[in-house]
Amino acid sequence: MAKRLIPTLNRVLVEKILPPSKTTAGILLPEKSTKLNSGKVVAVGPGARDKEGKTIPGPFKEGDTVLLPEFGGSQVKLGDKEFHLYRDEDILGTLHD
Repeated sequence: MAKRLIPTLNRVLVEKILPPSKTTAGILLPEKSTKLNSGKVVAVGPGARDKEGKTIPGPFKEGDTVLLPEFGGSQVKLGDKEFHLYRDEDILGTLHD
């Protein structure tokens, strides 16, 4: 990336994870069976502000794998890569191995 994007407030910059289209043995997988809206957190904003003006940090950190909603977010293109910006409350959860 030529520039580093730092999200504002409670926004999270996510790079969507593309599922494999075929297995290691070369079997093509149907598109529906590989669909999982997940992504890797690239950058996190400082957090939302409460009524007193104090910053409430978000629940995510860089490197987290998150479950994304089917619709929503703002598409951002930086260089040749495509990212999405979500508010932290729009992200459905964190995925763990």
